[in-house]
Amino acid sequence: MIKKLAKSIREYTAAAVMSPVFILIEVGFDTLIPLLMAKLIDNGIEKGDMDYVTRMGVILFFVALLALGAGAMSSVVSSKATAGFAKNLRHDMFHKVQEFSFENIDRFSSASIITRLTTDVARVQQAFMMSLRMAVRAPLNLVFALIMAISINSEIAVIYAVALPFLAVVLILIGRSAHPIFTEVFKTYDGLNNVVKENLHGIRVVKSFVREDYEIEKFSGISRIIYKLFMKAERRLAVNFPIMMVTVNTCILTIAWLGAKLITVGSMTTGNLTSLIAYTFQMLTSLMMLSMIFVMIIMSRASAERIIEILDEESTMQEKEDPVMEVKDGSVSFRGVSFSYSNDPEHLSLRDIDLDIASGETIGIIGGTGSGKSSLVQLIPRLYDVTEGSVLVGGVDVRDYHMDTLRDQVAMVLQKNELFSGTIKDNLRWGDPDATDEEIITACRHAQASEFIESFPDGYDTMLEQGGSNVSGGQKQRLCIARALLKKPKILILDDSTSAVDTQTDARIRKAFREDLPDTTKFIIAQRVSSIMDADRIIVLNEGTIDGFGTHEELLKNNRIYSQVYTSQTQGGGLANE
Repeated sequence: MIKKLAKSIREYTAAAVMSPVFILIEVGFDTLIPLLMAKLIDNGIEKGDMDYVTRMGVILFFVALLALGAGAMSSVVSSKATAGFAKNLRHDMFHKVQEFSFENIDRFSSASIITRLTTDVARVQQAFMMSLRMAVRAPLNLVFALIMAISINSEIAVIYAVALPFLAVVLILIGRSAHPIFTEVFKTYDGLNNVVKENLHGIRVVKSFVREDYEIEKFSGISRIIYKLFMKAERRLAVNFPIMMVTVNTCILTIAWLGAKLITVGSMTTGNLTSLIAYTFQMLTSLMMLSMIFVMIIMSRASAERIIEILDEESTMQEKEDPVMEVKDGSVSFRGVSFSYSNDPEHLSLRDIDLDIASGETIGIIGGTGSGKSSLVQLIPRLYDVTEGSVLVGGVDVRDYHMDTLRDQVAMVLQKNELFSGTIKDNLRWGDPDATDEEIITACRHAQASEFIESFPDGYDTMLEQGGSNVSGGQKQRLCIARALLKKPKILILDDSTSAVDTQTDARIRKAFREDLPDTTKFIIAQRVSSIMDADRIIVLNEGTIDGFGTHEELLKNNRIYSQVYTSQTQGGGLANE
């Protein structure tokens, strides 16, 4: 795990290496200070030699100054290394997520991915900072101080042989009991983030249904669970500090008692006892630091494991070594296609689909909720892979294409499309970053969006808020259609993407498609028969199978589902007036 995380240090390796070097220098000087103090006491103060005291005082000042300088430099380079490590780690995770298929994202959930990219990375960054600083300084300080203490009096130093193993065992036991709790805490954080995300995203619905109290209670419930888990873990970790303090104080009292006896018999000087106590404080302070590091590592280990899960995840969609780099035309064929979101042949969303669609055709798709309409079209740009059979675009299996090549030639407009913060023009250029203003205006005219855009004071430079919340649903759909048209795709898929526009505007959009995109294969999913009745052919889906496939007239005569939908929607003359 550490090896995988360390790959994200990269260009900050030099800073990460220099930090321990400066710490080594700092610890070396810190270890000299008690020794110099002992000499100052024994050879200067006790003998009344003020010249010696002055010289030793100057030396102590410069040693302390050098230690301070080394410590400051260590802080600078370690801060650079840890901030850079966190930056690279977030980059590596986000880059990995961009490679995920929809199946991978569904498995983790967006809320969990957000938590891992933010909270978990922050915890690992903090642990890395402590590892560079305290985790290097504490052991070095402990070892150096122990060596100096043994050199002063090896008999008294035996006390450490009892205290150190005892504290190590205590820390291991505490860590083992606390780690599973922190793992559960971070999983619960995912649920908390999901509640916040849903609430903010659907805040208008929450307020319109006066469900604020319900949402507050739901949030509070998960918060209480996190609180209880943290308290449970903290109670176990809290044992660490009192045990540490009892051990520290016991060691100091024992050394002072033994040292005083040795001074009275003349086998130890006052300076040596003073330095021995100082080294004891250094060692026990190092142990305190190690215990803090240990607690932080316990907390960050769960976060590190969650980060590694992202970095180790492989996309369920893999490209061939020598992929096809050109889509010949917009023809589409489904050959014995069955599909399951869970890859379970027993729970299929589509089954036994066989279709042949010529390039340039307009295909309508209709069916009830859950009939598989969206599932069918999502297989064309390979957003999901088929469970059985194959989907061919331009005569080539979609799995043989380079994914960017395929998706550049397949434009999808969903019923619930996303717009991003920025100007209208910036959002439209997602379809083609190099699109000219003239091409943007043309695409908007085809999508029947130019009229309302030009009515804005800033026109195409109008700023859109996050998610396009400052435009209506119909306007948002038309902007998304224009964005898709800028790709100049060979295949255009409209997944119920005119549901929020009026029938007149819908008819104008279809007319523009017929006249201006004759060579583009168009798939139009709709609930309104009026949106697809002039299509070249219409697919009727029912429970994941094709119930009918033909023209409007053929289906009226031969397909019960289509004729029933048509009849129910035209009662009262709904279509007769169009």
